[in-house]
Amino acid sequence: MSLDDVHSRRGERVRRPIPPLDSAALERLALRYVERFSTTRARLADYLRRKIRERGWDGPAADPAAIAAHLAELGYVDDRAFGEARARAMARRGLGRRRVDGALRHAGIDESDAAALAPAIAEQATQAALTFARRKRIGPFAEQLADRPLREKQLAAMVRAGHDFALARSIVALAPGDDVAILIET
Repeated sequence: MSLDDVHSRRGERVRRPIPPLDSAALERLALRYVERFSTTRARLADYLRRKIRERGWDGPAADPAAIAAHLAELGYVDDRAFGEARARAMARRGLGRRRVDGALRHAGIDESDAAALAPAIAEQATQAALTFARRKRIGPFAEQLADRPLREKQLAAMVRAGHDFALARSIVALAPGDDVAILIET
């Protein structure tokens, strides 16, 4: 009978302590993570640091950032592709430029990649705002004309969603059933 088969009095299996990581195990963890999730170099490095903190380290000092950079060189991690996909998904949900920029910063995308994505995000701003207004039944998508306090709440919701104040104000000011083509042309 091995130690693995030992059970407690309640019939629960007794867990063995998890062995500390070494460089090969850390690389395997990194590969498994990037095969399962679309990620950025910063997120991958944070994940690896957390695993080292949880399980301990056995061997010479680890450099999770170097492993993440190596996987990026091999093409397993692409910050710009991640940012493009995240920006498109957030625009489809109706979130504005400020929220998208915040999400990209939070994901660890560097300024050069974020700057390259900025024109595409700005191009989708009006459509994203209209999507948000449709989802929340604001302005032209409302069933009835909103009174001033409700319009202020709707405006605040659009600004919290990351939309430009002027664009949000123009959408909230539209009456139910108004044509939104005016906004798309500008």
